[in-house]
Amino acid sequence: MNLLKVKPLSTEFLKSINFSWHTDFDDNTPYLIDKLVEVEEIEAKTYARAADELYDMFVEAGDYVIDNNLFHELNIPFNLVDIIKASWENDVHWHLYGRFDFAGGLDRIPIKLLEFNADTPTLLLDTAIAQWAMLKANNLDEYRQFNNIHECIKENFQRLVTLEENVDKFDEYYEGWKILFSSVRGAQEDEDTTRYLESIAKEAGFESAFAYMDEIEFDPQEGIFFEDVQYDYFFKLVPWEDIAISEGDLALILTQIVNNQKAIILNPAYTLMFQSKAFMKILWDLFPNHPLLLETSFEPLKDKAYVKKPAFGREGENITVYDENGDIVDQKDGHYDNFKPIYQERAVLNQDSNKNFYQAGVFFAYEGCGLGFRTGVRPILDDDAKFAGHIIK
Repeated sequence: MNLLKVKPLSTEFLKSINFSWHTDFDDNTPYLIDKLVEVEEIEAKTYARAADELYDMFVEAGDYVIDNNLFHELNIPFNLVDIIKASWENDVHWHLYGRFDFAGGLDRIPIKLLEFNADTPTLLLDTAIAQWAMLKANNLDEYRQFNNIHECIKENFQRLVTLEENVDKFDEYYEGWKILFSSVRGAQEDEDTTRYLESIAKEAGFESAFAYMDEIEFDPQEGIFFEDVQYDYFFKLVPWEDIAISEGDLALILTQIVNNQKAIILNPAYTLMFQSKAFMKILWDLFPNHPLLLETSFEPLKDKAYVKKPAFGREGENITVYDENGDIVDQKDGHYDNFKPIYQERAVLNQDSNKNFYQAGVFFAYEGCGLGFRTGVRPILDDDAKFAGHIIK
């Protein structure tokens, strides 16, 4: 890998763009590394094509899951099955954005899908804004990035109204519908990400507001209200599985709201299918040996290195990496061991000259639209991992 050393962004600037996680809490080091990954034009295009192809495969596999009632295999809570089906069957429930996590893609190492963060993807401000700012702050105007995230999400907001690829008729179709954006108190990164999305929605032409989850009134018959104003769309940066497990009553009310067509929720409930890492097993069954996929099973793999991970989990928690002999290479405890595990063939991650590992994240909003990297010293890229921007050379 080739890395271009750059001057880091100042803490003051990062605070000015509401980038609150600029410094790692544990060791007080910068979260954004002072290097940009050099990416060839063909590599950037291949990342984009991989995201586009995989999303089509996810949609086909989603039909298969619903037609065959495979929610249990995906470890999806039973109290979300009805809302998943309802959101899948009605085209107004538009998937706003997600993030594919890939191994490889550089130095002729093949791209392999690790998982799809389809419901509540993070790294949005990092990828869309911070790495672009690093380019500008270092006067690297001769370089480009694979980074159309802001514009693509803006157009996807407008597709909530036009329900088609063409967004030219947004102003003609829009009837003053409002979007309420929400996250939970105390989760500053989630709040900053949500407020950034709200700014894009306003730019797209919507009326909007932000509220914490505990400030909102959810009425199964009437819809979603904040300060006596009813909202037609509701974006929540709260994982669907958390709502199902910790807020069972809310899961039921949201199902009733959707069934009564009183509000449209973003991201839709069906994205929980895509979010489940067990979905990788469904994909492997439907598209065996596809070049973008890794062998995935509900049982440990034999005679090859593999990774054990929970169906739902974040920040690398409850992941174990095994070599081909079944010996542990890396392991991280966590809070997600109550979810069923899947076993995925271990992929080759790109590494720099210091043996740091790199994992590509490609955002998807109707199409593959932006690239960024997480990097760390261990195969499991957990909450200690850093973010690396890129340039196209």
